[in-house]
Amino acid sequence: MAKQLPYNTLVEIFTRFRDAEAEPKGELEHTNAYTLVVAVALSAQATDAGVNKATRDLFKVADTPEKMLALGEEKLIEHIKTIGLYRNKARNVMKMARILVDEYGGQVPSSRAALQSLPGVGRKTANVVLNMWWRHPAQAVDTHIFRVGNRTGIAPGKDVDAVERAIEDSIPAEFQHHAHHWLILHGRYICVARKPKCKACPISDLCQFEDKTE
Repeated sequence: MAKQLPYNTLVEIFTRFRDAEAEPKGELEHTNAYTLVVAVALSAQATDAGVNKATRDLFKVADTPEKMLALGEEKLIEHIKTIGLYRNKARNVMKMARILVDEYGGQVPSSRAALQSLPGVGRKTANVVLNMWWRHPAQAVDTHIFRVGNRTGIAPGKDVDAVERAIEDSIPAEFQHHAHHWLILHGRYICVARKPKCKACPISDLCQFEDKTE
């Protein structure tokens, strides 16, 4: 695990990320807060591309909790059966829709605690929704961010909670909102797991990773 990079280095790293893409976007397709939370919940142990393929038609007919309840679990399964763990996810989506209708007037709550109380919504999912929809500087740490944080020294930590804290504590405030997307996209396309693309990396000269590829 690399050591935490100094503040000035982090400023330079995120300045470069911002210069390359000032407004990074998440890759899960959604039209409102509800479709976002459903898409993120479905994305656990699945790819964004796979989720998008399944939800394009689903969200045309069920883009609110009320419409999801009207659709029903069996028809929901037909839409998402190409996604891993689809039966369990379908149950959770239906339970979530019922709670949103009964307890929140059909609206997605904007607090982490309320989001995490929903079936199928863990801390990572809640943080994605808070960041992408409510524009809170919440940091959802997935495998890509965990790898990049530790490999580079941007946000080292022994587990996802430690990396989340390192991002919140170390990355300058002006970069907090987009940090999640810059890091996840960097891990998805440049700092990949098996053979990172160090030659194409915009921060290679600042990164602590010792086994840089040629």
